[in-house]
Amino acid sequence: MTTTARPRRSVLYMPGSNPRALEKAKSLAADVLILDLEDAVAVDAKEEARRLVGEAVQSSDYGARELVIRTNGLDTPWGRDDLVAAAAAGPDAVLLPKVESVAMVKEAESVLMAAGVPDHTKIWCMMETPRGMLRAEEIAAASPRLACFVMGTSDLVKDLQASHTPLRLPVLTSLGLCLLAARAEGLAILDGVYLDLNDAEGFQESCIQGLEMGFDGKTLIHPKQLAIANEVFAPSAAEIDWSRRIIAAFEEAEAAGQGVVLVEGKLVENLHVDNAKRLVALSEAISALETDA
Repeated sequence: MTTTARPRRSVLYMPGSNPRALEKAKSLAADVLILDLEDAVAVDAKEEARRLVGEAVQSSDYGARELVIRTNGLDTPWGRDDLVAAAAAGPDAVLLPKVESVAMVKEAESVLMAAGVPDHTKIWCMMETPRGMLRAEEIAAASPRLACFVMGTSDLVKDLQASHTPLRLPVLTSLGLCLLAARAEGLAILDGVYLDLNDAEGFQESCIQGLEMGFDGKTLIHPKQLAIANEVFAPSAAEIDWSRRIIAAFEEAEAAGQGVVLVEGKLVENLHVDNAKRLVALSEAISALETDA
């Protein structure tokens, strides 16, 4: 199964309780905005954040950016009301925190459905606990409405009693399990955040590692990280040129009834053409998004 070509290179968390941040987000070059009702919002600001985020989503002021509402968990005093409000607002997706089981996904989906959630609103899952890692395969298949995994590596490192390291060796097993589960079910999957805002080089290396592993994009904690994420997770001009050439060569060979295709001495098979078409579609989707912005 394959994921869509919708760009998710840069996925920026925005505090739902901060009107200035929500306003600024309208002009930021983020592919996706996660309007947060959970970690970024103090207890006494939860209800106000819910109202502000609902108004922001319904405002249609964010162009073609994907808008996602991260709710509090259903095991908190705010989770159910968050889901009901999200259903009314109708974002592109609702992001559920600390998902550890199929039952958690289905319970949240039931609340959303009862509240009249529109068909276009998908469910995304934060994968950020050891139990979630061990159940990634079954969670990925929990619902047809489920569209994306989001890695919560900060919480994961804490729960593992591990350390944040440049190569991220302590979490590679977890990242790999979630990548396998997501791709097996045709889900998108987003890499975790990079915490050192003053380390641009380290952030870029983390993005490159995430791209090489197979992630669709990077979750971000600050707008200053947008440019690097957008550059790294976008197909390069050389990649697009090569992709178009092998697509054309393969189509010519098929039309001529030839079974083997060589482009500059390199064998081209169906799998290469499929990936080339994915990259071209992604590049075109990025161009369309940037034109709309």
